Amino acid sequence: MSPPDPSALHSTRVDKWLWAARCFKTRSLASKACTEGHVQVNGESVKSSKPVKIGDMVDCRTPGGRRVLEVVAIAEKRGPASVAATLYTDHTPPEPPKTPFQAATESRERGTGRPTKRDRRRLQELKDTW
Repeated sequence: MSPPDPSALHSTRVDKWLWAARCFKTRSLASKACTEGHVQVNGESVKSSKPVKIGDMVDCRTPGGRRVLEVVAIAEKRGPASVAATLYTDHTPPEPPKTPFQAATESRERGTGRPTKRDRRRLQELKDTW
């Protein structure tokens, strides 16, 4: 008996698909995200056993941020990143642009100590203009 043809798959568990699409590092992390309510399929919060099929919209909160994906292909096994990219179409909205104040506060390197009086005044100036 030969193994089933992967192209013949019509649906798979959402946690397996998220793992195969490389949204999560392990399948257990994908399953945990489903349990905690961080994964929605077609607008509904789902358990990890929910089957996904081609055409479904998957909205998930991953360690890298929120992602909105449309299922284009089904896979149960994790493969190379080039194959994983063909499993979905990314509909994630772009991040809103950062204000100059946010950019200035994030550009400061960690471990450099407290801001000097001059740095603090510049940050306050930026904050007051926005």
